[in-house]
Amino acid sequence: MKKHLLLIVIFSFIALKSQWVENAVPNPEELVNPLIGTLSKPSLSNGNTYPAVAVPHGMNLWTPQTGKNGNGWQYTYDADKIRGIKQTHQPSPWMNDYGMFSIMPITGKMRFSEDERASWFSHKSEISKPYYYSVYLSDHNVKAEITPTERAAQLRLTYPDSKNSWFVVDAFDRGSAITIIPSQNKITGYSTRYSRGKLTGFKNYFVIYADKPFTRYSAWKDKDFVQGALEITGDHCGAVVGFATKKGEKVHPQGCFFIHQPGTGRTEFTEGTK
Repeated sequence: MKKHLLLIVIFSFIALKSQWVENAVPNPEELVNPLIGTLSKPSLSNGNTYPAVAVPHGMNLWTPQTGKNGNGWQYTYDADKIRGIKQTHQPSPWMNDYGMFSIMPITGKMRFSEDERASWFSHKSEISKPYYYSVYLSDHNVKAEITPTERAAQLRLTYPDSKNSWFVVDAFDRGSAITIIPSQNKITGYSTRYSRGKLTGFKNYFVIYADKPFTRYSAWKDKDFVQGALEITGDHCGAVVGFATKKGEKVHPQGCFFIHQPGTGRTEFTEGTK
């Protein structure tokens, strides 16, 4: 009797499992809308989420940034300007972020401040998926796209016909550093910014490669460009690199890392180009 009952249970489970497989959604990630819960503010929580782009258990997450640097509500649905594509480790707006930096494509005048580089955008020209994000930045006539890897990310920036195309790297305030290496189309740096606890000696090191040579470039510190400087350390540092582009030309900044160790740049470049 027990054997018969056991066989019935086994066959029932096999039949049920077959139904699960037959009825499984082929691409469940397509059912996810990362923008749900982003219509929030400190006085009214409507989810307090942000449209993260990441692989499962990835070291970093990425998000479009509409809020000002340091604002825990880094992306809100009712905003109409984007300030950058930001690497983030933020668990919630109340806890805020740590070890972040951002990349922002611009055209026209060489500039870097978060207000000057910000661009108007519309949700009609925005695609948000767990594995991909894209947006049209109308003030710069640039389409920005990003997709993640385990420890890095690949950006694709589609520029217009312009002699003055750029992208800005912002390492945030409260201690940061930037090094521009034009011969390698590379920018390295670190951010020490964090919002909670005492993270003694904390640094988020990063490395960014591009597949187009830098023809113009400058480091910046606080509110000013630092003429002739390729390496700089201070409270709030960053870089602007530029080049001429043809209509529809795609430039691919890529890579980042969280822990500094010998050979890091090569590791991330390899991962970013897979």
